Amino acid sequence: MSSPPAPAVLPDDLRLVPLTAQDAARIAPLNDAAYPAVPITSPDDLAALVGLAALPLGIESTEGELVGFVLALAPGAAYDSENFRFFEQRGVDSLYVDRIVIAESQRGRGLGPVLYDRVFSLAREQGRREVTCEVNLDPPNPGSLAFHARLGFVPVGSQPTKGGTVTVQLLAAPV
Repeated sequence: MSSPPAPAVLPDDLRLVPLTAQDAARIAPLNDAAYPAVPITSPDDLAALVGLAALPLGIESTEGELVGFVLALAPGAAYDSENFRFFEQRGVDSLYVDRIVIAESQRGRGLGPVLYDRVFSLAREQGRREVTCEVNLDPPNPGSLAFHARLGFVPVGSQPTKGGTVTVQLLAAPV
């Protein structure tokens, strides 16, 4: 059995910040720039999602620019998402990552693992068995699939979503 990877380190020019519903206008452009990996989402809908999140966490530059974020939801959240419902119905106690986004200009700096370290830490604190998420198969997102595989995520299903316009791979990683 291999040892767990070393914790990811946040570069000195960035900081982790809790997000609130009031940050929705800052989150929306970053979120929408990541389409089709994540759906285009209005600031009002993002504000509601941040309000539901057990972990609404951002990464910002020392100048205050939001360059990444993760929104993770605990079981029982009042969230009407096909993918969240899949994991709820699966019956395994998990912390669900609805979306994780890193600005294109910041990719390759290890920010995704920094955010996932926080997700897994919260899942351990809450006594969850796994962390779950989904990644697009169609339209394809091979970079995200490879990233999640490196973090220990394995497929547990797939399903069409958004009225059949998107197909996702549903993934889980043990806590």
